[in-house]
Amino acid sequence: MTVRVASAFVGGYAAASGVAALSARLLPIDRAEATVWAMIFSFAIYAALILWTFHEQNLARAALVVWGLAVITGGAAWLLAPAA
Repeated sequence: MTVRVASAFVGGYAAASGVAALSARLLPIDRAEATVWAMIFSFAIYAALILWTFHEQNLARAALVVWGLAVITGGAAWLLAPAA
């Protein structure tokens, strides 16, 4: 149960923030508007991931999807970041 809770809340937060960062980079609108829309969308993603993680019967699949989404979207957003 501890792994499921951690995957739902911590992993869901990481995945939602990764999706938000990647969406803000990829949306073809002004940077400020893209950031706002991505952050609004991230609340729905976070809630959906929490609900799905508790609904999924296979714990390994739930953890793999949530943490995999967090790693993939976070890595993609990091790779698309402008060079400083």
